[in-house]
Amino acid sequence: MAYRLKKLSEYVRGWMGYFGISDYYRPIPELDHWLRRRIRLCYWKQWRGVRNRIRQLLALGSSKRAAIWTGMSSKSYWHLSRSLGTQTGMTNDWLKGQGLISIRDQWMKAHGYA
Repeated sequence: MAYRLKKLSEYVRGWMGYFGISDYYRPIPELDHWLRRRIRLCYWKQWRGVRNRIRQLLALGSSKRAAIWTGMSSKSYWHLSRSLGTQTGMTNDWLKGQGLISIRDQWMKAHGYA
């Protein structure tokens, strides 16, 4: 995951260098949300097995009930990447600590808002 996040940050910085001059803000939050959801999906796939998923979510601070319900669910990876258990465990701050950069923050920086 570290390599994936490193390459992704390079790509996002390059993308913002090219498209960041645009003043059109509307798709930026949607792209940012989609990217975080996709990273959560990658972590979820990486944590194979019900026990490991529940253990990982509990270690990240999800409630026991949410971790068990999410870990035992047979829903698709994409569906579970937006569930309560994964979003309370893999918070935006945690993802930022893992090395994920925000498209929204990059856009704000390029336009002098932050």
